[in-house]
Amino acid sequence: MKSLAFIFCVFICFSCDEIHVPKPKAFLSLDYPKATYLKSQLDLPFEFEKNKLAQLNIFKNNNTFDGIVLRYPSLKASVYINYKKVNKNVKKYILDARAMTQKHFQVADEVSERMYENAQQNLYGMFYDLKGNVASQSQFYLTDSTQHFLSGALYFESKPNYDSILPAINYIQKDLMHFIESLRWK
Repeated sequence: MKSLAFIFCVFICFSCDEIHVPKPKAFLSLDYPKATYLKSQLDLPFEFEKNKLAQLNIFKNNNTFDGIVLRYPSLKASVYINYKKVNKNVKKYILDARAMTQKHFQVADEVSERMYENAQQNLYGMFYDLKGNVASQSQFYLTDSTQHFLSGALYFESKPNYDSILPAINYIQKDLMHFIESLRWK
């Protein structure tokens, strides 16, 4: 009986020549078009350059300019940029912008802050990069401290899955940095 079990085990071990190996992990390769930037031709309190891929929409409240939306239809993402005139209340606007970002801190795995300063253009602000499954992966604010204040946030039209949307986040963040660097107050 033992010899029969031994022969059966030997038969099982040597009966297959094929060695099964787990498949290697595959990574999705997404190629986005090279960014081509166009100068805004709108009657706004500021001018900037935007990626040709992004659609630009202006939103108003009671016929007063409130901001713009840069929509990326192919990436299913939008950047909402709000504008406010400063009337000795820039500190309040900065605190409000920071409070909006703070709401995402509890969910974010990591938050990095980048201060932006261009004294020659009278442009100061902060850029927040939020990593993890948060509703908004990028937020920023910009001001000249005396007349203008902008705040913006990136949102995707899907449930946040950071690993899946990371290539799109990186692409749009480059556009946002270009937006910030090309911004000029009127």
